[in-house]
Amino acid sequence: MIRLKALELLEKSGKTKYWLYKQLGMSYQNFNKMINNETKSIRYENIETLCLLLECTPNELLEITEG
Repeated sequence: MIRLKALELLEKSGKTKYWLYKQLGMSYQNFNKMINNETKSIRYENIETLCLLLECTPNELLEITEG
């Protein structure tokens, strides 16, 4: 399973979940599902934007976990 580590990266950068939501410009429902790892897919565009906003690489943003 692939897990998005956006919340951990947000905490390290001192930014809030609300700040990220406003920057991404997506519906809150879709944002919340993505951030809480409750979605089955994420657009490349969103991965790129997350990396730019959180100043990280895709490798730092995503991690593979067991089951």
